[in-house]
Amino acid sequence: MRTIRGKLVVYFFVFVFLFQITAVSIFISSNQLMKSYHDSFGRFLLLNAISQISSELYENTMKIVTDRDAENEDGYYVTRKALQAEKERLANTFTNANEIEIKNYINIIETFIYETELTVGFVLKDDIENYTLHLEETRIAANYIQEAALEILDMELTDYQSFYQDLQERNESFFLFIIFLFISTVLLAIFFALWFSKGITSPIAKLSHAAQEVSQGDLLGEKIEIKSNDELKLLADTFNNMRTNIHELVSEIKDQSELDQLLKEMELKHLQNQINPHFLFNTLNTISKMAYLEDAKTTSGLIDSVAMLLRHSLGQIDKLVPLRDEVSIVKDYFHIQKVRFSERIQFKLKIDESCLDIEIPRLTLQPLVENAFIHGIEEKEEGGTITLAIYQTKLEVIIEVQDDGVGMEQEKVASLLSLSTKEEAHVGHSTGIGLTNVIRRLQIHYHLQELVEIDSAPAEGTTIRLRIPKRRETDANLVS
Repeated sequence: MRTIRGKLVVYFFVFVFLFQITAVSIFISSNQLMKSYHDSFGRFLLLNAISQISSELYENTMKIVTDRDAENEDGYYVTRKALQAEKERLANTFTNANEIEIKNYINIIETFIYETELTVGFVLKDDIENYTLHLEETRIAANYIQEAALEILDMELTDYQSFYQDLQERNESFFLFIIFLFISTVLLAIFFALWFSKGITSPIAKLSHAAQEVSQGDLLGEKIEIKSNDELKLLADTFNNMRTNIHELVSEIKDQSELDQLLKEMELKHLQNQINPHFLFNTLNTISKMAYLEDAKTTSGLIDSVAMLLRHSLGQIDKLVPLRDEVSIVKDYFHIQKVRFSERIQFKLKIDESCLDIEIPRLTLQPLVENAFIHGIEEKEEGGTITLAIYQTKLEVIIEVQDDGVGMEQEKVASLLSLSTKEEAHVGHSTGIGLTNVIRRLQIHYHLQELVEIDSAPAEGTTIRLRIPKRRETDANLVS
């Protein structure tokens, strides 16, 4: 994630980089001008040095002619060596311009050096006629060197005049460039300042507007979209998540309040339908033991089933219990009804034992079975069959309560699933808990609406199917 601080640093370095490029360009251009100036001035100095050394070499030659002293000879050789060195520099310095003139000038210098050498040589041989002749040639060559140097200097000055004019034009262009650079830099700085400030103020304005909506109670406002990838985007995403979480929390509180209301209603119905249930439970246990001692085992088993059903219904209604316990209570209920109606009622169990460790809300299965018995089978004179099937898929445990009773119209099915049916029309005899109460408690607990399916048709029976997720929706969100 890019930060605002990082953006500022990047912008700063971009401006520094641009200014550095400009400074380097100016520096390179100035160096080129200075190099041209130094090269031209260096050529002037070189020509002047050659003129002076040539004059000095001629004087040293004259000294040897007039006085063959060792000191004069040393001075001659040192000066000749210096002139040869300057001649080499001259060949390397004047490489492009005035090529013919420079070659002639070099030839004159070589001729001059050669004539001085001949003069000195004939002096050493005491050949007056020849050293006098070559001394005159040396003088003439020295004069040629001076004249040629002046001609070359004149040509260099002519070239330097055009160079100077070009330098003046460059100075004017450089001045215009400085003005352009200043104006463009100011405009660019203003553009970046406006663009960067807009990137901050626009998201803040959106966040401020969304905060006002939340303060007015609107938790379903439009999601804030920030295109940047900095702290403001993180702030917007966090605000969106916060608003969503607050909305979900409010919905959860409403659902929990509704569940608490349902539980209170159930507890009230328990109190209305049960007279001193603990006393009744203890009495049933006593009767069961007496019936067992009197060898009335069928009666004892029936009383035990009633006692277990009563004991399960006395538990805390808001607690979860293993599916195994719910199945056990259904078995006790089947036993009671089997004793009451004998062969008229048939009960079947198709249970996958590996599914029974999952926890579900208390009093979920028995009200469904009892609903199937009261509203499906009990009205049929010939009786019927109730089947409890439990199996699983990869993500769900499926619980089916099926009867072959009178069935229902589709309007009645839709009314049940929408929870618009009056509760009193579907209240069980044993616990006072109806079908709609069970459906709503499951929806609130698992945070799912499509949790219950009802397949029914008149005279074709009814199948109530519960699709229990192996993980609650809220747990899945926490894991993800």
